Amino acid sequence: MRVETCTRDELGPALAARVAGDLRAAIDGNRRASIAVPGGTTPAAFLAALATEAIDWRKVTVTLTDERCVPTGDPRSNQGLVSRHLLQGAAGEAVMVPLFGGGQAIDRTAGLLAEKVLPLHVCVLGMGADMHTASLFPGTPGLKQLLDPDSDPLVSQVQPPGADEARITLTARALATAAHTYLLITGAGKREALERAMRNPDALAAPIRAILAHSRDPVVFCAD
Repeated sequence: MRVETCTRDELGPALAARVAGDLRAAIDGNRRASIAVPGGTTPAAFLAALATEAIDWRKVTVTLTDERCVPTGDPRSNQGLVSRHLLQGAAGEAVMVPLFGGGQAIDRTAGLLAEKVLPLHVCVLGMGADMHTASLFPGTPGLKQLLDPDSDPLVSQVQPPGADEARITLTARALATAAHTYLLITGAGKREALERAMRNPDALAAPIRAILAHSRDPVVFCAD
């Protein structure tokens, strides 16, 4: 696992430049590219910077690492975040495959991911101070299966402990398909949480460790 340290101002553009290079290479080799991105507040600058990159966006398919089961107009909607910050200008021509569509069944979502998105060319992960990533939280029912890349589900609806609503998350099986995996974190607290996770042998207590362990040469982009 490699670590790239930036200032907060540099972080979003630096990761965007790296990801843009991966997407362009995928388009050159495969004629299409796919990317999964996180929600929350940290990725906004990265998404906005990525939107300005010169990419043939018509050949890019975008999905989320996870989503809250809320309407797109809800300020906590990850799809709403991506629409506001990434799918703008030329990048608005990218194809968006949402994880939550109101009444859309989870098996339909899995089918769309298998058909249009996977394997991923790029996966950008976030991480919480509790060492969760996507919506793979410690204490989530069924977490052991969701962290197993050989398990069947590509996507699952989960109810993290203490969460106000259910969430939809990609599982280890889907996340591990990425050719390039990046973890985006800011703040000393999250840097310390990542260090704790990498020392913790219990994947159920530190889901980010399990996902990074199954990823190909992951790179951490961080800023204090």
